[in-house]
Amino acid sequence: MEATTTKMKLKKGDQVVVIAGKEKGKTGTITKVSPSTNSVTVAGLNIIKKATKPNPQTGEGGGIIEKEAPLHASNVMMLDPKTGKGTRKRV
Repeated sequence: MEATTTKMKLKKGDQVVVIAGKEKGKTGTITKVSPSTNSVTVAGLNIIKKATKPNPQTGEGGGIIEKEAPLHASNVMMLDPKTGKGTRKRV
């Protein structure tokens, strides 16, 4: 089965505000866009903890790391710099 890609209005570097979920009301900059899953990663938001095993071949130690998880694109909105609120139009 082939993943369908959709045209996204959001781009890397855009300022967005989260409109749904546990991070609702927070703002940030998009660091990664994934059209195949229709998701975006926002800097400093939606932080998860992930347990990793040590890898002696690369010298990486194990432990719990914190990383940014992607948000669905429908849960973020472009930030209007004039009003500081979300907007549907490209600024």
